[in-house]
Amino acid sequence: MRKVIVIGAGMGGMAAAARLARAGFAVEIFESSDRVGGKCRTEWIGDYAFDTGPSLLTLPAVYRDLFKKTGKRLELVKKLQPVDPAFTYTFADGKTLTFPNLSLPDICKEIDRVLGKEAGDQWHALMQQAENMWDAARGPFIESELPTLFELIRRKGFIKDLKRIAPLTTLDEFTAKFTSNPYLTKIIHRYATYTGSDPREVPAVLLTIAFVEITFGAWHIQGGIGTLAEALGERCKELGVVIHLNAPAEKIELSSGTATGVLINGELHSADYIISNADSEITFNQLIAKDERRAQPERKKLARSEKSFSGFSLLLGLDNSKISGDIPVLTHHNVFFPEDYSREFDQLFKEKSSVSDPTIYICAPRDPDMVKGDNKELKEAWFVLVNAPLHDPEHGFNWQEDPETYATSIVKKLDALGLRVSERLDLLEIRTPYHLEQSVSAPGGSIYGRSSNGKRAAFLRTKNKSTIKNLYSVGGSAHPGGGLPLVGISGELVAESIIAAQGGVGIPKDHH
Repeated sequence: MRKVIVIGAGMGGMAAAARLARAGFAVEIFESSDRVGGKCRTEWIGDYAFDTGPSLLTLPAVYRDLFKKTGKRLELVKKLQPVDPAFTYTFADGKTLTFPNLSLPDICKEIDRVLGKEAGDQWHALMQQAENMWDAARGPFIESELPTLFELIRRKGFIKDLKRIAPLTTLDEFTAKFTSNPYLTKIIHRYATYTGSDPREVPAVLLTIAFVEITFGAWHIQGGIGTLAEALGERCKELGVVIHLNAPAEKIELSSGTATGVLINGELHSADYIISNADSEITFNQLIAKDERRAQPERKKLARSEKSFSGFSLLLGLDNSKISGDIPVLTHHNVFFPEDYSREFDQLFKEKSSVSDPTIYICAPRDPDMVKGDNKELKEAWFVLVNAPLHDPEHGFNWQEDPETYATSIVKKLDALGLRVSERLDLLEIRTPYHLEQSVSAPGGSIYGRSSNGKRAAFLRTKNKSTIKNLYSVGGSAHPGGGLPLVGISGELVAESIIAAQGGVGIPKDHH
């Protein structure tokens, strides 16, 4: 049996491990923390559970396929629930748009109702463009290993696809061609934040995120999205994958430019293939010897690209028995926009400061499995997130200095929005970019690895197949990008590449 070592039990690493184990490889995972899932986790604090990483699932077919191809269907399908409405957007002037799930016509009707028929037509036209972009980008940029420019040029239909993707146009510029409506613009700009990026800098193709969300839906898993990580960890074990927790990698060993093993707690573990689910910056700048010339192409790309921003979050346990009168009712996913959204990105990327008037995202699941204790029907667990600069005491912002004051300002803003948080607060936990850096080994607390800022951002992302022989990269900092669906796809791409390197040996018949 060929041996594979995976550094990190994030979703991408486990997705690759499960597929390879099913194909007949001996697989071991070494994870630095005390749990699997990486950033994908549901955490219990007292009587309240919070999805502290991804708080919604899009493209659930990626994980249905993963479980099916590795032996049996995903039991969590029964607990997979469409979130309807998908999102509620509230603007500084009080206007509110509530987007139904899985229905572009109904979304357009809602926009018609609140903003007028012209705005609804503009949104429809934008989503048609997003669909065209998705059709053009899906094959070469998402479901395949990252192509070279030469490979793209040789591809059939290249010129037509190039026009659809509009690679030299930013998301902001592209949106402006279809609408000047400030409400729609804010919603489109928000999709850039799904990759920790600036809408004024990212390529227009990120509009596809809106199309995917609307077409394939926003989903919740009863009990928390983190249960998906637990289920995938169990699937790996069922397939014979050995998972070591509290086992950080110290070094990737090379021999004549080939990855041959990983040093763990001073002990060398040899393997035929190494998969790194660590952040690319850690993989190439910390785990590989500084004088290794074959690592230079990735190091150069890392130096030219920009980290995504981070997030400052509050975990709020609310007890509605503490208040009388009207209790504010939120939908599952809520976004409260400030008046000056552009200012937020200036503070994040240029000033590297906390955002003075941030956009606030609240995940408020109506999930009875995410609260417990007496009067659980009167309790709510809210995950509150605002965009935040990286933890960088030397050159940027130091999140170890008085995060409590910033947390208090966020709670005051929630109260000002009429949400009555202070009156019913039963639990408050603060999570800063520094916490994220420490808990999941994300440099600076970067949520998505590298940002998508810049027209060549896709080509600067770490390739799945390294220039170092038998070393592969998987997860949010590698191709095709961050977010649950994409890291699942990255795991599939890496597994397929290793299986192909072995001549397809050991692939079970049902894999085809």
